[in-house]
Amino acid sequence: MTERNGPSYPELDGKVAVITGAARGMGARFAEGLAVRGVAVIAGDINAEAMEATAAAIESSTGGRVIGCRLDVTQPEDHTRLAERAVEQFGRLDYWVNNAGVFPQAPILDITPDQLHATFSVNVDGVLFGAQAAARSIGTGGGSVVNMASLAAFRVRPARGAYGTSKAAVTHLTKFLARELGSTGIRFNAIAPGFVETEMTRWLHDDPAALTAALDTVPLGRMGTTDDILGALLFLLSDSSSYITGTTLTVDGGSSTHS
Repeated sequence: MTERNGPSYPELDGKVAVITGAARGMGARFAEGLAVRGVAVIAGDINAEAMEATAAAIESSTGGRVIGCRLDVTQPEDHTRLAERAVEQFGRLDYWVNNAGVFPQAPILDITPDQLHATFSVNVDGVLFGAQAAARSIGTGGGSVVNMASLAAFRVRPARGAYGTSKAAVTHLTKFLARELGSTGIRFNAIAPGFVETEMTRWLHDDPAALTAALDTVPLGRMGTTDDILGALLFLLSDSSSYITGTTLTVDGGSSTHS
């Protein structure tokens, strides 16, 4: 994929990153965008076969280094294994992107214990376990951890109770990580995307009324792209954000201004 014009962030070249949920969608775009900038990537996903295929495709198209691994983000030891793989393979770890997530939909009275547990296990526990592994493996020179939140952390929509609550937890957890681990030199931030063209939002195109209603809340009048979110990620990993930690960057085309 051709990179759009914008900051190249040359300081990323030679660094090493772990990205979770990277077999497809936003995570795959993150891996590609980092690889083309000289970042070696350990990419994890619950679907090992798809992850290995994606990693091979990115290596072929970018000439970069991307190693695909199986990762169950609900298991702390899986995060530790990826961190160790990064250090063993490349001698360092600089960045960690907690991208893996699930998007359940159910009216508030229909949310079951199993649904709630599954949602928080991936969307919240997975972020904490990834951040812990990163903090224990990133060197004394510091680094950057980026967690994926969502506009749903701030906006209440029907049938999004479990998802929105889990993403609100991510934004608050990010502040705790930044506060308690600031002395390590690692920065912890989050990105809260709005409506972005991914498989998770494909359902909008199957429902014209829902798509129109969604776009009516976006002042810029369009869905976001994975490149829009990649731009925010590159900024938060780069030296340009060296004095930013504990914040959530909303990338939503202005949706948060809609009442």
